[in-house]
Amino acid sequence: MGDKNSFEKDETKYIFVVGGVMSGVGKGVTCASIATILKGRGFNVSAIKMDPYINVDAGTMNPVEHGEVFVTEDGDETDQDIGNYERFLNKNIYRENYMTTGRVYQSVIQKERNLEYGGKCVEVVPHIPMEIRDRIHKAVDKTGSDIMIIEIGGTVGEYQNVLFLEAARMMKLYNPENVLFVMVSYLPIPSKVGEMKTKPTQYAIKTLNASGIQPNFVVARSRKSVDEPRRKKIAINCNIAKEDVISAPDVDSIYDIPLNFEKDDLGDRISEKLGLKKRSKDLEDWRAMVQKGKRAKKEVDIGVVGKYFSTGDFCLSDSYISVIEAIKHACNKNNCVPKLHWVNTEDIEDDKKSLKNYDGIIVPQGWGSRGSEGKISTIKYCRENQIPYFGLCYGMQMAVVDFARHVCGFKHANSEEIDSKTPHPVIHIMPEQKELLAKKQYGGTIRLGGWPCKIVKGTHLAKAYEKKFGEKKRTVSERHRHRYEFNNEYREELEKKGLTIAGTSPDGKIVEAIEITDHPFFIGTQFHPEYISRPLDPHPLFVEFVKVCLKLREKK
Repeated sequence: MGDKNSFEKDETKYIFVVGGVMSGVGKGVTCASIATILKGRGFNVSAIKMDPYINVDAGTMNPVEHGEVFVTEDGDETDQDIGNYERFLNKNIYRENYMTTGRVYQSVIQKERNLEYGGKCVEVVPHIPMEIRDRIHKAVDKTGSDIMIIEIGGTVGEYQNVLFLEAARMMKLYNPENVLFVMVSYLPIPSKVGEMKTKPTQYAIKTLNASGIQPNFVVARSRKSVDEPRRKKIAINCNIAKEDVISAPDVDSIYDIPLNFEKDDLGDRISEKLGLKKRSKDLEDWRAMVQKGKRAKKEVDIGVVGKYFSTGDFCLSDSYISVIEAIKHACNKNNCVPKLHWVNTEDIEDDKKSLKNYDGIIVPQGWGSRGSEGKISTIKYCRENQIPYFGLCYGMQMAVVDFARHVCGFKHANSEEIDSKTPHPVIHIMPEQKELLAKKQYGGTIRLGGWPCKIVKGTHLAKAYEKKFGEKKRTVSERHRHRYEFNNEYREELEKKGLTIAGTSPDGKIVEAIEITDHPFFIGTQFHPEYISRPLDPHPLFVEFVKVCLKLREKK
């Protein structure tokens, strides 16, 4: 164990959030909701995600298995929960707020190689928990937080997260008045029984106790609100007050969750346990945003065409969570409700006419060749039939391929990512990336993070940004995650045929956005506008896309 000086007291408050019974119960949105509640009371709040994977970052993880890779402003490839933190807190989260087991071990091994441990034997305990603690403190220093919410990934009882739990236990041991634990645990209601069961949660808490940690709160996730008998049963068997069992029923929108938590006075109870001075609550903007969404009656049908939906017999949308949330934000702004339709690219070839049922189509990010022809067919159909189209990163690249093939007549035009021998590589690898690929340096080497984009005046793209920023702002910052780009050798020929270059890098060398200006809405962006859309600050391109979709729907 580390000595007391290694875990010295500080004035920052820490709230660790752990999961019980099963994964996917909502630890991330619980962290984000607690952060929102405390931010509403005037505290400077931030959040950390601890991932138990050996991967150094999330960039090399399969999105079907792990969900979306979220990219921060400073270019870190992180877990999708970092996106939830940004959306709820309405501010940027940086790389200091994300760690994996691989990243922690990598740092400790590098320090050992640099003799930073002064010749000591470097051990899993205490040196790994101490590194975790140091990283938490670096995130506090970076953000200046009064309160840091820390999500420990995985489920209690798994070997993978035991060292994160050990670090949290040590922080509680030497700083007990400033550290709280929240367990988010699932309470099943078996259909043939018809009764909410607490026993799995009881076992999960006992497993957490075996790590030397007693939760201060239990967030009771279930299909329905937890009732009084179940609160009492958890309280008696798990050594907490029944008022600290917080109800977390299924909700239509994750943005309801902070308001639901406040029904159980979670903010007051956290403040009391952490010795925080009572401050007036202010969730007025948040409440107004949620209520506006509930009042909306108009609907808009949007098809999301991708390849990361299926896992076995189940359909998951987590691969595109930022896109989905950005659509919701834009719909809220336009006083309508989104009806999202998941369209597998591999099914499009046989049924392109089904696309006419949608008010708009989005082709989001993607990698590799699988499903590319389905995306190109989708884009061609949208272009020819005046269906609003929004292409994000890979969706922009495939729009360029469609235009080159079917408007400019460049037969077999393609992206080098899909066909390295294409006679017309209208999308090619970025020059500096060739050497990296040759050395098989894949992780963290692509174009990442926030980069400036110069907007071309008079375009649809410019008009969308002008509605938010005014006409004088001609450069915006947008986040990227790509290795391939528009091939400027084809730029003049494509422009002659009607493809508009709507956004570029400040020096004009990198094409950041394309559009077809005589189309109701046909825009492709090399960047990912979805990463910076927030419920209280929707992205202007999504807002304009939904607005056009609604307008054309009403004409129908």
